[in-house]
Amino acid sequence: MSELRKTPLNEYYHEVGAKLVDFGGWEMPVSFTSIKEEHNSVREDVGIFDVSHMGEIRITGPEAEKFANYTLTNDASKLSLDKAQYTFLCNEKGGVEDDLVIYKLADNDFLLVPNAANTDHDFDLLNGVEGFDAKVENVSSEYGQIAIQGPNSRKLIQSLTDEDISEMGMFNFKQDVEVAGFNVLLSQSGYTGEDGFELYTKPEDVLPLWKKLKALGAVECGLGARDTLRMEAGLPLHGQELSPDITPLEAKLGFAVKVDKGDFIGQEVLKNQKENGVKRRSSKFEITGKGIARTGYEVLDNAGNKVGEVTSGTQSPSSKKSFGFALVDTDFYELDKEFIIKIRNREVSAKFIRNFK
Repeated sequence: MSELRKTPLNEYYHEVGAKLVDFGGWEMPVSFTSIKEEHNSVREDVGIFDVSHMGEIRITGPEAEKFANYTLTNDASKLSLDKAQYTFLCNEKGGVEDDLVIYKLADNDFLLVPNAANTDHDFDLLNGVEGFDAKVENVSSEYGQIAIQGPNSRKLIQSLTDEDISEMGMFNFKQDVEVAGFNVLLSQSGYTGEDGFELYTKPEDVLPLWKKLKALGAVECGLGARDTLRMEAGLPLHGQELSPDITPLEAKLGFAVKVDKGDFIGQEVLKNQKENGVKRRSSKFEITGKGIARTGYEVLDNAGNKVGEVTSGTQSPSSKKSFGFALVDTDFYELDKEFIIKIRNREVSAKFIRNFK
């Protein structure tokens, strides 16, 4: 068994007694105190997450933009030097190998941020694409990353920088910003549904920056709260709502697929799905009976026929409601429709909903 990878905060985790787990080959904190406390801190105030396990891949060269447009589903030609983009790396069948964020650092110079467990996989896929004058580098070791999330996150960051961030909107970013004396790429983004920022910095700056944010009242948060927060916000997780066998259109994320921009990997399948619809779709549900639905549980119609399966499920730490995502037959889906989820050996009632919050 290979040794778990560690972020720059690993020794600190052990010092403070965080509850650690294996997450995609990384030793990461699932919680520092409790998932409920950390979840509510982000909803009500401000929390910080170590996301240094996320990868960074650099694409440069005369045809870097063409390369990005061929390998990714969104339109990289629309990017400016202050705007990032949500996008997908798909296979020829339209399935999602990964969902990423792409930053344009300069002309023909792009930074991709893949999911932690997919970084090496994505790098190998991208590095195997030929026919472009572009260079692909895995530069993950050059970065650490902290996410600051919650209604008071903007106020906290503004107190630590002279840069005006009052008008920064979703996926806006600024390079070479001084925050608490550290040089960062400051991105208005996150994975919680709250206002928030992600700070890309040198690995050696992560610990002192983390301690500074904590000293100013930010609550340390782990993967448990990150998952409940992203689910409440209706945000997908690769390996569950997205996978090499699930397309962005099936996941209801077609906004990040620009089928008419020119040739790209998976275009034919995705264009057909956009024009003619999909046979299955990701759908939000709420448990109306008793229980918590988990990944892989069967979704049944009222006659007991399987019509899909749960991709993610949890219970809200704040509302105590049980909810989740399910991939179901499109013909079966209808807002507010009631159905059954098989939880172990029990059949529990549920219904489709528009939003979790």
